Amino acid sequence: MRKINKIIVHCTATREGRDFDVKDIDRWHRQKGWKCCGYHYVVKLDGTIQAGRDLSVIGAHCVGQNRNSIGIVYVGGLSADGKTSKDTRTAAQKASLRRLIKMLKKQFPDVTVHGHGEFAKKDCPCFDVKKEYQDI
Repeated sequence: MRKINKIIVHCTATREGRDFDVKDIDRWHRQKGWKCCGYHYVVKLDGTIQAGRDLSVIGAHCVGQNRNSIGIVYVGGLSADGKTSKDTRTAAQKASLRRLIKMLKKQFPDVTVHGHGEFAKKDCPCFDVKKEYQDI
């Protein structure tokens, strides 16, 4: 197993209320020439957690951070206009993200939790990850 020291949270940068799943993201990433979905987990609008890449496989979600991180993405991140960044997480997504991060921290006790925007000039994931998960 690879050494994992970070969990990085993302949004799909899709309009609020429009649901997608791991198959959609896999297709988008393959269209970019990637081998498969770049994230390890996808959290749908209803809170369903879907597996993407196996944890043993390096992700393709955050330049310079993939080798030692786990990538989690929630569906959403843009307002209805499709242009404005917005925390669009549903209550179910918030609960599932928290549950998933807690589970991963039990499996990898030394990981730190970050938002994609800490490593790239992006609003992603459109909320303050450090503040949201400081108690985990």
